[in-house]
Amino acid sequence: MSLRPAWLTFRRYAAATTAMTMTLFALGVYTAATGSGLACQAQWPLCSDRLIPALTINPDFIEWFHRVWAMITGFLIVGVAGWSWLGSFDRRTRLAATFAVVILPLQITVGAITVTLSGLVPGGYAAPTHAAHLIVALCIFTLLGLVTLWGGTGGVSLRLRRIAAGVAVGGTLVGALFSRAVPLFTYSPGAQAAFYLAGLSAHLGLLAVVAATTEAAMGGASGLTRSTARRVRTLAAASMAALVATLLLGRDLVLYTVVWRRANLVALALAFAFAMAAAWMLRDADTVSGPSTPVGGD
Repeated sequence: MSLRPAWLTFRRYAAATTAMTMTLFALGVYTAATGSGLACQAQWPLCSDRLIPALTINPDFIEWFHRVWAMITGFLIVGVAGWSWLGSFDRRTRLAATFAVVILPLQITVGAITVTLSGLVPGGYAAPTHAAHLIVALCIFTLLGLVTLWGGTGGVSLRLRRIAAGVAVGGTLVGALFSRAVPLFTYSPGAQAAFYLAGLSAHLGLLAVVAATTEAAMGGASGLTRSTARRVRTLAAASMAALVATLLLGRDLVLYTVVWRRANLVALALAFAFAMAAAWMLRDADTVSGPSTPVGGD
């Protein structure tokens, strides 16, 4: 008899882990933006010669809390991979979950280097390690998103694909409002965290559109013709590429001159325009085709 509650399905567990990872991403950005990354006197895993710092809102606590959240999320990611191999899931789901665990030690190592300025790696708190930390985190988040999409029963209907496209459009728009390229809000630590939460939500929506329309383009879904599915997939992938560029430019990886600000604005505009075009094509397809039969995994 299983001790697992009936409501705890693999997809829900994977979705919760993906949400934890997205929150961890935003926490990491907030920690770096407040300068708390070096608050623990460039120590890891200790914090100012202590395992647990004073539990008050201060730079030491912010960095320590980020590390604890990362540890819990890491164990959840390992759990996703383990469950994928114990259950009756397809090869792609198992490989995505396993690869997320394989690159997890790399993320932990880069994170340790990032906050060890005068320790193991001199100059570790620098743009190259920040970039690596962000890129690996985005890879893990993307893999977990795919596991969530692929690891369920039921289907992804045309309506759900439209919702995913709507999330992508909304996320890119909200992200643009909080970005450093649009002078609407001060690019404070809180605004930076909000920008990445919105951007990652958009990324997840685009990922869902790409994954679902890939099946449709291969003839595995109703409700979309193959040519329409291919066009929607291309638009969503292009939006995702532009969005990733804005996520990279949101950190202090380059000297943010006027040229880079304009490049950031162009990337934001392209991400929004491509996502909007994909959503519009799915809307037209739904109007013409009517309700569709679910396919894939929901």
